[in-house]
Amino acid sequence: MEDEAIRGRGGQAPPGTFETELTDALVGIQRLIRRRLRGGLAGPRLRGAEVELLRLVESRPGIGVSEAARELHLASNSVSTLVNQLVRDGYLVRETDPADRRAARLRLTGAAEKRLEDWHRRRADLVGRQLNRLDEADREALHAALPALRRLAGHLREEIEEPVSAPAGTTRAPEAPWTKGTPS
Repeated sequence: MEDEAIRGRGGQAPPGTFETELTDALVGIQRLIRRRLRGGLAGPRLRGAEVELLRLVESRPGIGVSEAARELHLASNSVSTLVNQLVRDGYLVRETDPADRRAARLRLTGAAEKRLEDWHRRRADLVGRQLNRLDEADREALHAALPALRRLAGHLREEIEEPVSAPAGTTRAPEAPWTKGTPS
């Protein structure tokens, strides 16, 4: 009952709660970073799912399509469509898996590596400039919050991967690339 009063109707956190403020801040920061970086992009704009797949392949070269689909929580046919598009655009190479000739292993092309490297650099420069505008106490507070934010990301990932009937915390999902400071 108390939890319902805190959350409001329908399990939604009411505006102004910590949950809402944290979520709004994180989403807002991500959106602003993405918008700022779009301006200097070389080449065609990539959709969010395409970037996620490229980042996953960057962190796990040789990953298979089915495994990538599981990691990204997408249908295999959706990932296959993304792979086909990224192969056609020159960002991914699909290699035959020597252990299973029917399966494909994914690798980045030089163009994708260059684009991601540029994106990583530009993102670090952008965020670094803005962090430098904060006072030391704010920078220290953000740095101190990183482990808790990574744990929060891990818990969110676990919840996605757990069957609905499983008690919370019964499985431990592998740490996702984005919880280790990879680009988002």
